[in-house]
Amino acid sequence: MPATFNYTFDAPCPYKGTTSFNTGIFIDGKFHDGSEKKTIEVFNPSNGKKITDISEGTPADVDTAVAAAHRAFQTSWGLKVPGSERGRLLLRLADLIEKNAEELAAIEALDNGKAYSIALDFDVAQSAAVIRYYGGWADKIQGKTIEVDETKFAYTLHEPIGVVGQIIPWNFPLYMLSWKLGPALATGNTIVLKTSEFTPLSALRVCALINEAGFPPGVVNILSGYGATVGAAIANHMHIEKVAFTGSTLVGRSILKAAANSNLKKATLELGGKSPNIIFDDANLDDAVKWTAFGIMFNHGQCCCAGSRVFVQERIYDKFISAFSAHIKTLKVGNPMDPDTFQGPQVSQIQYDRIMGYIKSGKEEGAKILTGGERHGSEGYFIQPTVFTDVKPDMKIVKEEIFGPVVVIQKFKDEDDIIHMANDTFYGLAAAVFSRDISRALTVANRLQAGTVWVNCYNKLHPQVPFGGYKQSGIGRELGEYALANYTNIKSVQINLAAPAP
Repeated sequence: MPATFNYTFDAPCPYKGTTSFNTGIFIDGKFHDGSEKKTIEVFNPSNGKKITDISEGTPADVDTAVAAAHRAFQTSWGLKVPGSERGRLLLRLADLIEKNAEELAAIEALDNGKAYSIALDFDVAQSAAVIRYYGGWADKIQGKTIEVDETKFAYTLHEPIGVVGQIIPWNFPLYMLSWKLGPALATGNTIVLKTSEFTPLSALRVCALINEAGFPPGVVNILSGYGATVGAAIANHMHIEKVAFTGSTLVGRSILKAAANSNLKKATLELGGKSPNIIFDDANLDDAVKWTAFGIMFNHGQCCCAGSRVFVQERIYDKFISAFSAHIKTLKVGNPMDPDTFQGPQVSQIQYDRIMGYIKSGKEEGAKILTGGERHGSEGYFIQPTVFTDVKPDMKIVKEEIFGPVVVIQKFKDEDDIIHMANDTFYGLAAAVFSRDISRALTVANRLQAGTVWVNCYNKLHPQVPFGGYKQSGIGRELGEYALANYTNIKSVQINLAAPAP
């Protein structure tokens, strides 16, 4: 049988308890060893030391999980369970996430490296909110009656698709789990989900909460494993009818190809970004500085919608970069368990090396470092918040997603100038506009090619508001009522009332 992970948190972590949960793969309501009985090492990004081993899932385990999910869909979920009951279980799960909030936040800080205070107030709180939101939707999945003529009666049904595959990233392990579970379960689907091998621990802890909430075995199946094996098996599986993926645009392309080449399964993709953050000269400077820092440095820059390209109107450029540089230096980088920490380590050695490679590229291509640009501390995967100025549009750090605490700042002249500069990217996930002139702000927002545009704020996400990308930032929408459409088939029923046979 798979091992049990036990860990006691102590100072400076505010949670002074012990977490204990199984480290196997979760199939049919139980934990198992992987079919090949191999394990994956999980590391603490704060010091680079191993935390534990978890069971490695395999394509054979995906087959087993799909079979369990199919049985559950046919016998104890899907159309067999009314929406009111699905909603009750989702609401119960949301309550359990909140009940165990401090423990889950501590696990995220340990496993992912995100600041405990942010994990508690954002990741865990928002995860519970998302699950609760979709619990409210579960008995409201309904079709329409459609007028045809006096001889016909027609209506539509929104039915669950069946077994859905889901692949979540490492940057928001618990939060992304909620984005995937919520709408899929509310609409009556069963799930085979792959966590990232870098950050599997919070999802494993939630598996026990899923059982405690009372979900029937097989409704939710969770495997930890590698993208090239478990992820590919999910994307290619002939009995998974829909796949949802959050991650890089490069991997998203491979997921879409696999979906097409297998059984033409439905696909939703939430992918990368290189989001513009636009500061007009009439903006509240102090607010713009603070929101801009939050927009890029939140979650250590490991955020698909991070405001990594900042554009400042010429008249206030010097004043802005002076204030921004000063504010960046006040952000505390350090132990994620410390309640005062804002920025912890990057998630892995691989990610640390990748970001430092981009910083090196920026230096070599002639960009100016306003602040940062080096390692922080002597152990773990910490990087100083880094600000580049004097950049050119063709520089690698301007064009490519860095996914770290690195931002580039550029000048612009007027509205036409900034629209061209902001939209000059193959991404289109998010953007922001800072201006006291609401007409200007909304005019620019409407011209930006992005799935989300914030005005006078950044990185504000709500369960009710859809999220997704234009262009190569993805297909489909997460969150809100819009996400429900990703998980239903629409059936039209036409009834002959009086029409004679032909």
